[in-house]
Amino acid sequence: MCRAEERKMSVQPSVRAFEIEESASRSTNRPADADSLKAALRVLGGGVSIITAGEGEARTGATVTSATALSVEPPRMLVSLNRASSTWPVVERFGHFCVNIVGEQHEFLANQFAGRGGLKGPDRYRGGEWTRLASGAPVLQDAVAAIDCEVEEAIERHSHAIVLGRVVGIRIGGGETLIYREGRYFALSR
Repeated sequence: MCRAEERKMSVQPSVRAFEIEESASRSTNRPADADSLKAALRVLGGGVSIITAGEGEARTGATVTSATALSVEPPRMLVSLNRASSTWPVVERFGHFCVNIVGEQHEFLANQFAGRGGLKGPDRYRGGEWTRLASGAPVLQDAVAAIDCEVEEAIERHSHAIVLGRVVGIRIGGGETLIYREGRYFALSR
Protein backbone atom coordinates (compact mmCIF):
# COMPACT_ATOMS: atom_id res chain seq x y z
CA MET A 1 0.00 0.00 0.00
CA CYS A 2 1.43 3.44 -0.91
CA ARG A 3 1.71 6.32 1.60
CA ALA A 4 -1.18 8.27 0.00
CA GLU A 5 -3.48 5.27 0.48
CA GLU A 6 -2.30 4.86 4.09
CA ARG A 7 -3.08 8.52 4.85
CA LYS A 8 -6.45 8.32 3.15
CA MET A 9 -7.39 5.17 5.04
CA SER A 10 -6.34 6.58 8.42
CA VAL A 11 -8.59 9.63 7.96
CA GLN A 12 -11.76 7.71 7.01
CA PRO A 13 -12.49 6.08 10.41
CA SER A 14 -12.41 9.42 12.25
CA VAL A 15 -14.64 11.06 9.63
CA ARG A 16 -17.07 8.14 9.90
CA ALA A 17 -17.07 8.38 13.71
CA PHE A 18 -17.97 12.07 13.43
CA GLU A 19 -20.84 11.25 11.06
CA ILE A 20 -22.22 8.68 13.51
CA GLU A 21 -21.97 11.08 16.48
CA GLU A 22 -23.62 13.89 14.49
CA SER A 23 -26.41 11.56 13.34
CA ALA A 24 -26.97 10.33 16.90
CA SER A 25 -27.28 13.89 18.17
CA ARG A 26 -30.22 14.44 15.76
CA SER A 27 -31.97 11.23 16.84
CA THR A 28 -35.19 11.32 18.81
CA ASN A 29 -36.83 8.55 20.77
CA ARG A 30 -40.39 7.91 19.71
CA PRO A 31 -43.23 5.72 20.96
CA ALA A 32 -43.49 2.21 19.51
CA ASP A 33 -46.67 2.93 17.56
CA ALA A 34 -47.87 2.79 13.94
CA ASP A 35 -46.90 6.39 13.09
CA SER A 36 -43.38 6.00 14.46
CA LEU A 37 -42.89 2.69 12.68
CA LYS A 38 -44.04 4.25 9.39
CA ALA A 39 -41.65 7.18 9.93
CA ALA A 40 -38.74 4.81 10.61
CA LEU A 41 -39.49 2.66 7.56
CA ARG A 42 -39.82 5.69 5.24
CA VAL A 43 -36.04 6.19 5.47
CA LEU A 44 -35.37 2.63 4.32
CA GLY A 45 -35.14 2.70 0.55
CA GLY A 46 -36.85 -0.27 -1.03
CA GLY A 47 -37.01 -1.77 -4.48
CA VAL A 48 -40.36 -1.11 -6.17
CA SER A 49 -42.38 -4.05 -7.44
CA ILE A 50 -45.88 -4.30 -8.82
CA ILE A 51 -47.70 -7.36 -7.53
CA THR A 52 -50.24 -8.56 -10.09
CA ALA A 53 -52.93 -11.21 -9.84
CA GLY A 54 -56.18 -12.35 -11.39
CA GLU A 55 -57.61 -12.67 -14.88
CA GLY A 56 -59.82 -10.55 -17.13
CA GLU A 57 -62.02 -8.13 -15.22
CA ALA A 58 -60.87 -9.72 -11.95
CA ARG A 59 -57.28 -8.47 -12.44
CA THR A 60 -55.84 -6.15 -9.86
CA GLY A 61 -52.54 -5.44 -8.20
CA ALA A 62 -50.54 -3.26 -5.86
CA THR A 63 -47.25 -1.40 -5.73
CA VAL A 64 -45.04 -2.69 -2.91
CA THR A 65 -41.56 -2.48 -1.48
CA SER A 66 -42.21 -5.59 0.62
CA ALA A 67 -41.36 -8.27 -1.97
CA THR A 68 -38.28 -10.32 -1.15
CA ALA A 69 -36.83 -13.78 -1.61
CA LEU A 70 -37.69 -16.19 1.19
CA SER A 71 -35.18 -18.68 -0.18
CA VAL A 72 -33.38 -19.47 -3.41
CA GLU A 73 -33.22 -23.24 -2.78
CA PRO A 74 -36.03 -24.01 -3.15
CA PRO A 75 -37.02 -20.82 -5.01
CA ARG A 76 -39.61 -19.02 -2.89
CA MET A 77 -40.79 -15.42 -2.67
CA LEU A 78 -42.43 -13.53 0.18
CA VAL A 79 -44.71 -10.53 -0.14
CA SER A 80 -46.74 -8.75 2.50
CA LEU A 81 -50.19 -7.57 1.37
CA ASN A 82 -52.71 -5.50 3.27
CA ARG A 83 -55.73 -7.71 3.95
CA ALA A 84 -58.06 -4.73 3.39
CA SER A 85 -56.62 -4.08 -0.09
CA SER A 86 -58.28 -5.20 -3.32
CA THR A 87 -55.19 -7.30 -4.12
CA TRP A 88 -55.17 -9.80 -1.27
CA PRO A 89 -58.61 -11.39 -2.01
CA VAL A 90 -57.65 -11.81 -5.68
CA VAL A 91 -54.31 -13.45 -4.80
CA GLU A 92 -56.17 -15.71 -2.38
CA ARG A 93 -58.88 -16.59 -4.95
CA PHE A 94 -56.59 -17.26 -7.91
CA GLY A 95 -53.69 -18.76 -5.94
CA HIS A 96 -51.08 -16.87 -7.93
CA PHE A 97 -49.18 -13.59 -8.13
CA CYS A 98 -46.32 -12.08 -10.06
CA VAL A 99 -43.61 -9.84 -8.61
CA ASN A 100 -42.89 -7.37 -11.42
CA ILE A 101 -39.67 -5.54 -10.54
CA VAL A 102 -39.96 -2.17 -12.21
CA GLY A 103 -37.63 0.53 -13.49
CA GLU A 104 -37.70 4.28 -13.90
CA GLN A 105 -39.79 4.02 -17.09
CA HIS A 106 -42.54 2.33 -15.05
CA GLU A 107 -43.06 5.09 -12.48
CA PHE A 108 -46.50 5.89 -13.97
CA LEU A 109 -47.51 2.22 -13.56
CA ALA A 110 -46.17 2.16 -10.00
CA ASN A 111 -48.37 5.18 -9.27
CA GLN A 112 -51.42 3.56 -10.89
CA PHE A 113 -50.98 0.33 -8.92
CA ALA A 114 -50.47 2.39 -5.75
CA GLY A 115 -53.97 3.78 -6.30
CA ARG A 116 -52.90 7.28 -7.28
CA GLY A 117 -55.38 8.73 -9.71
CA GLY A 118 -58.15 6.53 -8.34
CA LEU A 119 -57.74 3.67 -10.81
CA LYS A 120 -58.99 0.28 -9.64
CA GLY A 121 -58.81 -3.32 -10.82
CA PRO A 122 -58.05 -3.85 -14.52
CA ASP A 123 -57.83 -0.07 -15.15
CA ARG A 124 -54.51 -0.09 -13.31
CA TYR A 125 -53.03 -2.10 -16.19
CA ARG A 126 -53.44 0.79 -18.68
CA GLY A 127 -50.27 1.80 -20.47
CA GLY A 128 -48.40 -1.45 -19.88
CA GLU A 129 -47.85 -4.43 -22.16
CA TRP A 130 -48.83 -7.62 -20.35
CA THR A 131 -48.26 -11.32 -20.88
CA ARG A 132 -48.47 -14.46 -18.71
CA LEU A 133 -46.06 -17.17 -17.63
CA ALA A 134 -46.78 -20.48 -15.88
CA SER A 135 -49.12 -19.37 -13.05
CA GLY A 136 -51.41 -17.24 -15.22
CA ALA A 137 -50.74 -14.04 -13.27
CA PRO A 138 -50.20 -10.92 -15.41
CA VAL A 139 -46.53 -10.24 -16.21
CA LEU A 140 -45.23 -6.84 -17.32
CA GLN A 141 -43.43 -7.56 -20.60
CA ASP A 142 -40.68 -4.97 -20.18
CA ALA A 143 -40.20 -5.34 -16.41
CA VAL A 144 -36.62 -5.24 -15.17
CA ALA A 145 -37.43 -8.74 -13.94
CA ALA A 146 -40.61 -10.69 -13.22
CA ILE A 147 -40.99 -13.56 -10.78
CA ASP A 148 -44.12 -15.65 -11.35
CA CYS A 149 -45.46 -17.48 -8.29
CA GLU A 150 -48.14 -19.86 -7.14
CA VAL A 151 -49.30 -19.31 -3.56
CA GLU A 152 -47.75 -21.93 -1.31
CA GLU A 153 -48.98 -20.53 1.99
CA ALA A 154 -50.51 -17.37 3.43
CA ILE A 155 -50.16 -16.29 7.02
CA GLU A 156 -52.76 -13.75 8.09
CA ARG A 157 -51.54 -11.57 10.94
CA HIS A 158 -52.88 -8.25 12.10
CA SER A 159 -53.51 -5.98 9.09
CA HIS A 160 -51.53 -8.02 6.54
CA ALA A 161 -51.16 -11.40 4.89
CA ILE A 162 -47.64 -12.74 4.49
CA VAL A 163 -47.85 -14.58 1.20
CA LEU A 164 -45.28 -17.25 0.38
CA GLY A 165 -44.96 -18.04 -3.29
CA ARG A 166 -43.45 -21.04 -5.05
CA VAL A 167 -41.55 -19.61 -8.01
CA VAL A 168 -42.82 -21.20 -11.25
CA GLY A 169 -41.37 -18.79 -13.81
CA ILE A 170 -38.79 -16.03 -14.12
CA ARG A 171 -38.38 -13.43 -16.84
CA ILE A 172 -35.35 -11.14 -16.84
CA GLY A 173 -35.63 -7.99 -18.91
CA GLY A 174 -32.97 -5.48 -18.02
CA GLY A 175 -32.53 -1.91 -17.00
CA GLU A 176 -32.21 -0.13 -13.69
CA THR A 177 -34.56 -0.68 -10.76
CA LEU A 178 -36.81 1.93 -9.22
CA ILE A 179 -36.37 2.69 -5.51
CA TYR A 180 -38.91 4.26 -3.15
CA ARG A 181 -37.75 6.27 -0.14
CA GLU A 182 -39.37 9.00 1.95
CA GLY A 183 -42.41 9.23 -0.33
CA ARG A 184 -40.45 9.59 -3.59
CA TYR A 185 -39.15 7.40 -6.39
CA PHE A 186 -35.47 7.26 -7.29
CA ALA A 187 -33.79 5.54 -10.22
CA LEU A 188 -30.98 3.24 -9.15
CA SER A 189 -28.14 3.51 -11.60
CA ARG A 190 -24.74 1.87 -11.65
